[in-house]
Amino acid sequence: MELQIKVAQAVHVLNHDAQSCNRVAANQWLVQFQQTDAVWEVATSLLTSDHLRSSDLEVEFFAAQILKRKIQNEGHCLQLGAKEALLNALLVAARRFSSGPPQLLTQICLALSALIVHAAEHEKPIEQLFYSLQNLQSQDGGNLAVLEMLTVLPEEIVDNQNADCRLSAACRSHHGQELLAQTPMVLEFLLQQSEKGFDGVMQLPEQNRKILRCLLSWVRAGCFSEIPQGSLSAHPLLNVVFNSLQVSSSFDSAIEVLTELITRHEGLPPVLLSRIHFLKEMLLLPALTNGDEKVIGGLARLLSEIGQAAPALIAEASTEALALAEALLSCVKFPSEDWEIADSTLQFWSTLASFMLGLDVDIANIRKHFEDVFISIFSALLDALLFRAQVDESTFNDDSGVVDLPDGLAQFRMNLVELLVDICQLLGSAAFMQKIFCGGWMPVNAPPPWKEVEAKLFALNV
Repeated sequence: MELQIKVAQAVHVLNHDAQSCNRVAANQWLVQFQQTDAVWEVATSLLTSDHLRSSDLEVEFFAAQILKRKIQNEGHCLQLGAKEALLNALLVAARRFSSGPPQLLTQICLALSALIVHAAEHEKPIEQLFYSLQNLQSQDGGNLAVLEMLTVLPEEIVDNQNADCRLSAACRSHHGQELLAQTPMVLEFLLQQSEKGFDGVMQLPEQNRKILRCLLSWVRAGCFSEIPQGSLSAHPLLNVVFNSLQVSSSFDSAIEVLTELITRHEGLPPVLLSRIHFLKEMLLLPALTNGDEKVIGGLARLLSEIGQAAPALIAEASTEALALAEALLSCVKFPSEDWEIADSTLQFWSTLASFMLGLDVDIANIRKHFEDVFISIFSALLDALLFRAQVDESTFNDDSGVVDLPDGLAQFRMNLVELLVDICQLLGSAAFMQKIFCGGWMPVNAPPPWKEVEAKLFALNV
């Protein structure tokens, strides 16, 4: 108990003392303390006992951090009995702080993940963890702790950026396979939580966001590779994701899940394309009317990913394909203060144009059909791009006569070069030049609109 009090006092001095010399001394003492074996008992006790006041959460956060670090550095040295005791203690701590603060719960789950991946004595450590998590679900607040644990675990095991570099590639691969074997249970758990909630502990929007964050972790780990490809489009969790698009607090997370799924599963773009009218009519058009850049930007990214993943599907010029192209064109035209939304669509347009330009002469009739249908869209796209490529009045220096391009516009123009070349090839050089020169931008009785002139000169110079 005395050592626990010293740790708490040192953390408080480090974070709050006005004297720098005191903070340095506290930091040095804490660094030395972390090298001792006493860390195991003290940090565990700080996380599992109720002797500290609620205002000392910073001490418990520190305890979780040093415990995670200790496990990563020395966890392989622990005896089997000590590891099992530590696992049980961390599960108790996770349940204790299941309702917050979220940063503390995450740190505890990170420590749990570190312990699992260093549990070399167990043949199937992840399977044993999931058995413990099933028991945790039956306890008050247990589902919240399980959800956070399921979110963190794939990130720590599979994600190369987060994964412990001390683990060999073979070991990480083995853990990854063992993790994915639990996919059916995880997906069922997420579906159940999306339907019944967390016993009123959490508000619905926050609950949906956490479920989607967990699902994203498992999608990145490759969870849907464990189920038949054809069943993905009918999976009920896909409806959960789509419904979350209509909730502001979970919109970004839903977009992330869908875009990640598109990049990993080639059968998904046709399914999402079939829902384009919902995305356009129910989400995009109201957002354009209200100027909701968050929704417009998210949908622009999503629709671009769909089109990039299946250019041949878009080139068929079905009603859905044309609706997607028109939706993205409206995103380019949207008068945003920056260029991020328009820029996010450029790769789609380049992919589509390159696909058609690369068609063999044997299927020239398909290209002719494409050009007949899409030529007006690419013509309108050129107008929109030239408008978005214009500089703002504030960028012109009257004294020096120099245009100082904002970084965002400079980057947008760099990314635009290849697409302008593709559009020129699609429209034909004569039609392209006519679009550039015939815009009515040199009125007789008024100064020339230099912004339009400058943007069109940029297009001619690519």
